[in-house]
Amino acid sequence: MEFLQQLVNGVSLGSIYALIALGYTMVYGIVKLINFAHGDIFMVGAFIGFYSITILDLGFFPSLLISMAICAILGVLIERIAYKPLRNATRIAALITAIGVSLLIEYGMIYVRGAQPEAYPGDLIPATSLDFFGVKVSSQSVLILGTSVVLMILLQFIVHKTKIGKAMRAVSHDMDAARLMGINVNNTISATFAIGSALAGAAGVAFGMYYTKIEPLMGIIPGLKAFVAAVLGGIGIIPGAMVGGLLLGVIESLVSAAGFSLWRDGVAFVVLILILIFRPAGLFGKNVREKV
Repeated sequence: MEFLQQLVNGVSLGSIYALIALGYTMVYGIVKLINFAHGDIFMVGAFIGFYSITILDLGFFPSLLISMAICAILGVLIERIAYKPLRNATRIAALITAIGVSLLIEYGMIYVRGAQPEAYPGDLIPATSLDFFGVKVSSQSVLILGTSVVLMILLQFIVHKTKIGKAMRAVSHDMDAARLMGINVNNTISATFAIGSALAGAAGVAFGMYYTKIEPLMGIIPGLKAFVAAVLGGIGIIPGAMVGGLLLGVIESLVSAAGFSLWRDGVAFVVLILILIFRPAGLFGKNVREKV
C-alpha cells in the first residue's frame, strides 16, 4: 500500500517535471539549444498564477491560462532578443547566453518584488481526498495530473496534426530544406518557444498549488531536474520527455519514502550520470530521425 501511495505522489510530481521537460526537449529538437532560462520561465509562471489568484481573485483554470499566455509571450521575446542573433554562433555562445538570461530573470524578479517567498492560498480547490483501495489521492494531485495529461495530449495533437506542428517537425529534421520548401523558420522557432514556455508556465502554477511556497530562485532545481528528465527520455524526443519526467518523479518519491529525503534532489543527478554512462541517447533515443 505504501508503495502505491508513493507511486501516486511520484506521478503527480513527475507530471510537473514532464511539463517543464517538454520545453527543453522541443527547443533542443529544433535549434539544438539547451535553454537554461526555461526553469526561470517556470518561476515567472508560478508568480503570475499567484498574483492572478490573490490580486485578480481568479480561480485555478483562469490563472493557469493567463500564466500560460504571458509565459508564451516571454518565451518568444527571449528567443527573438537573446537567441535569434546567435543562431549561427557557436554552441557555447548560445549556452552562455542562456545562463545569462536565466540569471537576468531571477535577479530581475528579486529587484522588482524582493526576495521574500509567497504562499499559494490553501483553499484554491476543495481539500478532499479520494480513497482508491486504501491509497489516498488528494484532489490537488488529481487536478495536477489531469491538467498535465490534457496539456500533453494537446501538445501531441499540435505536433502531429496541425500545420505549425508539421513545420516544427520539418525544421527539426532539416532546417535548410524546410526553408527551401517555403516554411518560415523564424516563426516556427518562435512558436516552439511559445508552446514550451506556456507549458512551463502551467507547470509553475501546478507546482505552486502542490508545494504552496514560491520564491524567485525556485526555478533552479526543478529546471535542472526537468533537464535530467529530458535527457533520461532522450533529449529532442517528445514522448521521452513525458516518460522521463514521470519516472523521475516516481524515483524521487520512492527515495523519500525509503527514508533518504535529504537525497531526493541528489538522486536526479545520479540518474543523469547513470544515463550518460550506460544509455547516452536516453530511453527513447535510438537512431531516431524524427526528433519532434
